[in-house]
Order: sequence, then structure tokens, then C-alpha cells
Amino acid sequence: MRIVADHVYVNDDSGTVLSAGVVEVGAGLITAVEPIRGARPRGEGVIDLGESILMPGLVNAHAHTPMSLMRGVSEGHSLLTLEGWLGAIRSLEAHLTPELVPASVAVSCAEMIASGTTTFADQYFFAERYLPVIKDSGLRAAVAYGIVELGDDGARAAGLAAAGAFLEGAGDDPLVRGWIGPHAFFVDNQLEAIDAEIAMARHHDVGLHTHFGTSAEEEEACRRDYGRSALSMMQEIGLFDVPLLLAHCNAIARDELGLLAGTRATIVPAASVAMISGAAAPPVRQALDADVNVALGTDNWCGNNNADLFEEMRTLGKLAAFTARAPNPILPRELIGLATWRGHRALGASDDDGRLVDGAVADLLALPVAALHRGPVGAQDIASALVYGASGFASTEVMTAGRWLKRGGVLTTVDLAAARAQQQLDYDELMARVHAA
Repeated sequence: MRIVADHVYVNDDSGTVLSAGVVEVGAGLITAVEPIRGARPRGEGVIDLGESILMPGLVNAHAHTPMSLMRGVSEGHSLLTLEGWLGAIRSLEAHLTPELVPASVAVSCAEMIASGTTTFADQYFFAERYLPVIKDSGLRAAVAYGIVELGDDGARAAGLAAAGAFLEGAGDDPLVRGWIGPHAFFVDNQLEAIDAEIAMARHHDVGLHTHFGTSAEEEEACRRDYGRSALSMMQEIGLFDVPLLLAHCNAIARDELGLLAGTRATIVPAASVAMISGAAAPPVRQALDADVNVALGTDNWCGNNNADLFEEMRTLGKLAAFTARAPNPILPRELIGLATWRGHRALGASDDDGRLVDGAVADLLALPVAALHRGPVGAQDIASALVYGASGFASTEVMTAGRWLKRGGVLTTVDLAAARAQQQLDYDELMARVHAA
């Protein structure tokens, strides 16, 4: 298959754009990327997208797909504090059972595909029940089984056992892998649980996906219980030696970011949720300057209401400028990097993945040029137009591993209408249980 477009955004460090260009795809990989110098390719196996921008698919490095079931219930609460999470969400999750989850995962997968996401990192419990839904969607994913302990020895044992069983049963799927999802170190998962989670990650050669620095709670707990900072404690017990997603990091210690440099840890800001929750801005510019990997996430659909990573790029860029009191502290091409190749790196892939280069995964999206509301050519480059003018929902084509998940603006792998209808029934049942309790 050869895919032709008026603009091919290669996503290299220089922001190279081929106008026009062709991307060749075979066996789920990109096999060639070339500028068009003569006649436009035609014939069998050629798909010409015309006046479109072809670019790498996006990576959502922090999501909770089942939580679209509860979209809207947390308004007026901050889910970035233990108190807010317990009051707004955990009180409902106490009545949640596995059969109420799959339809909402299908809704979330559909919305990610519709807005150009091709890979995501998930974290929730009942993951064994909804893993087939993700596989059917065609998305690439690292699905972490959530472990919520809250100081309860029985809950710790049950969570670790469930996560272990999930990893054993996840299978050897080329696109969807099992991970481990500690809810939050030190304020939830205690040291005994963390040690077991690290051992499990090493045994299965997978990563850990957790929340960190949503507030100062981890730092206060480690100072109180261990007499040292949270990051130094994490370094000592080996957390940075396995793939590690640290979601949010609004309150991460700025002067200790160097401890993460060159490690397997990635910080994953969710700018929209930080702003909605009234939290501090994550130190993305400082982290990048300290050689820390940074990816991008939406967080759950309760606190964000949106799956569009273009909006997350745009929001993070504006939040960083507002916080720094200076324009463009994070360049548009850097923001695209956070949502593409850095996300793949966070999940253990090659740095080539998330770029349009020979040998990278064939995860692509296409947007009509008109949908960018771009300024005059020469006045605004394509990276800036993508970040500050695009909506992922305007995408016409989305591909993961050489398979079309959205074609001509139509979802091809998820029946969104059916999933939404079932989600409403699931929500009604959940709320009936809550009201009956």
C-alpha cells in the first residue's frame, strides 16, 4: 500500500514536511517515505488523500477507558486529591461490577480512534473483562491492571493476585500488552505492595503505570515515614529500573527531576485535568531540559470530558506559556513529539516509532488541510497549525499497524452507537445500585 498526501509530516527533530509525499506500508510497518518529485503515483495499491496532512498517529500515555461510564459525575471535585477521588469516584466504584465496564471501554476506544489516537496506556481494574474490547478495536495498548490498596492487607493481596492472573492470561498479542497499575505509591500502595509490583514487572517484562505528584501527598508521606523525598525513595527501591509511567506530576519536586534523567521513567502531564482541578502546572520544560522523557495523556473522561490529544497539546502549550510568563516555552514540534514518539518510547518501543521513517510502526492519521484553519503559507508552519488549529475529530483516516480504524471519516472497528446505548443501560444500573445502598 502506498499512501499519498499533499503534506507528509515526518516528525523528525527538524520538523521536516514533504510536500507532496508518499508513505509505503507493508506488514504493519512503514517501508519507505519519499517526496514526490515527478508525477503523482497512481494505480493499484495507491491511496491518494489529496489535500491532506499525513502524520504519525497519536499516543495517549495516561487513560482510564472504563471511566467514560461516569463522565460528568466529578464536576466540582478535584480527582487529583485522595479526598476528591474517594468522594466522587471511589464511592461509585464500590458498586461497579465487571459486566458494566466493556461498553464504556468501547465508547472510549471509539472516541480515541475518531480523534487520531492509535496507541494508549490504560489503567483500571476488571481489565481481564475488557481486554477483548481493546483487541477488537485495533488500537495498540498497554493495559495496566489497577491495584488499589488503601492500607488494607486483604485488598493488597487480592489486587496483586488479580494483576498477576491478568498478566498470565493476557496472551502474546502483538498490539495489546498487559501492564501493572498501582494507583498511587506511598499514599495508597504501601512499600510491601510496591516491592511486589516491581518484582512482578521484572518477572513479566512489563511496566508500571501509576499516578504521581497529583498533589504533595506522596512527598509528605515519604518525608514523614522514611525521612527522605519521594523521588529519592523511588530511586532507592528500584522503581526507575522498570518502565514507569508517572501520570500528572503537577507537584513533582522540580529540583530532583535529574533523578529521572536517563531512566525508564516517563512523566505524563494531563494539562486539561490540571486546569480543571486547580492544580499546579506540570514542569514539562524543566523535565525536557533535564533529559527526562515526557509523554502526554488525557486522564479519565470524568475529569477531562475529552479524548482529543490535539486539544491536550494545545492546552499544555498555553498552560506552559501562561506559567512561564513567556511565549512558546514548548515549541509546537516538541508538543507533537510528546504525543507521538515520546509516548512510544514510554511504552518501550523504538524511538523511530511515532515518526514517518522506514521501519517504524505504520500508525498514521490524516487531516484535511482545510481543517487546520492554517494561516498563510510562510506565516505559520504546519507544526504550529496542527497544535493550535487542529481537532483530532476532523481526521479522515486513522491507521494502526497498517489496518484502517477510521476510513473516509467513518469508524471501521467499533460500533459507537451500540456501545453508547449499552453504556446508558450500564450507567442506569450502576446508579440504581448506588441509590439502593
